[in-house]
Amino acid sequence: MNKKLLAVAMSAALVSGVAMADPFKFQPIDSSASEDMWTKEAPWKLPEGFTQKVVKDETGLNIYDNGRDDWHDMNTVNELGRMAGQFMYTTHELRLPGSLPEGGTVTAHNLKTGETVILDQDPTYNALDGIRWTPWGTVLFAEEVTGGRLFEIVLNDDMMSGTTYDRPAVGRLSHEGIDVDADGNVYVVDEFRGQREGYGGGVYKFVPDNYGDLTSGDLYVLATSEEDGTGQGAWVGPINAADARQSGTDFGGHGYNRPEDVEIIGNTLYVAVTEGIYVNGSQTFDGRIIAINLDTMMVTDFVKPGVNVPVEIGRPGDANFQTGFDNPDNLAESPEGHLIIVEDNVPSDIWFAEDTDGDGVADSVKLFASLSDYGAEGTGIYFSPHDPKTLYVNIQHSKEDDGDGTWAITNRPEQAAK
Repeated sequence: MNKKLLAVAMSAALVSGVAMADPFKFQPIDSSASEDMWTKEAPWKLPEGFTQKVVKDETGLNIYDNGRDDWHDMNTVNELGRMAGQFMYTTHELRLPGSLPEGGTVTAHNLKTGETVILDQDPTYNALDGIRWTPWGTVLFAEEVTGGRLFEIVLNDDMMSGTTYDRPAVGRLSHEGIDVDADGNVYVVDEFRGQREGYGGGVYKFVPDNYGDLTSGDLYVLATSEEDGTGQGAWVGPINAADARQSGTDFGGHGYNRPEDVEIIGNTLYVAVTEGIYVNGSQTFDGRIIAINLDTMMVTDFVKPGVNVPVEIGRPGDANFQTGFDNPDNLAESPEGHLIIVEDNVPSDIWFAEDTDGDGVADSVKLFASLSDYGAEGTGIYFSPHDPKTLYVNIQHSKEDDGDGTWAITNRPEQAAK
């Protein structure tokens, strides 16, 4: 069952009167983590009742040795099939030439046995970032560099090996976020300062000619009625996939400042825009989440600092410190259908956002966790639809030697009554 089907099943259970407890119900933490809280065993500040443990890290496979970090980036699992939920796939964001001679890497990890292997590695792979399981049972991953490629892995029966294919029709972009809707359309973004530079930074939709076949189709870019990238939206094009950044701009696509991730929940496409709008060379706010209603194509600011979440001021320990929202980066869907956001920031915070009235603006934005490793950022947040009690999150470029890895955050099981 994929995450869309899981959401349908949960909704059906509620309608039928079967109560389902929220496995991630929590009391928000009081503030971001301070650096003096850090320990390598428990780098995350968490709500009471939650625990954390390493799933895999550099003490195992250690792809890039000699002091180089493995740069764990984004995660997904095999959401369908006979062994659904058993295998985790991770991109490693090493940038050329620093990762030579190996190049970028995708790993596969057996969550049942603990084995980790290199699924794909190539000396030309540069800054691998986004990764996503498809409804037809393959893995998509891409490069976060100008003109970056998007690839598709067709897995073998062992789920830890396969064949990789380049999919240029989806667009040459600075890829990070990837998601796929029920009709097989693929949504991607161009991680570029579009508004600041005057071009690029778009949100894109690829419509394949045939479901599950990414070799051909049309690529469109999001245009909006308002200069800030909100208002009435429309998919315009088709554009030139080989030069998607410039072609999208030429067709009137809106340029956001570093859109980094996408997440479809229900009929809404959420986009993490890491930087705010620039005026006279300075940001007017520190990033936002936009929501695109895929039925009406209305685009709204879903989470924006100073509007429905506090502005971050300084760091813990500063006299004027205020916990707040800054540089949103990666997104995920919670078991209850809420949006989860992790920051590319120090300290890196994780937020849960909920829109209770369906107006495209979050009514509740709660601080769930904060990273005390000030040399690192949290990334790759992910809930497997087969394990709603576990939030997976990566730690990237940790200050700890060989400290990059994937962590599992879970509710502590209740003690059985004696």
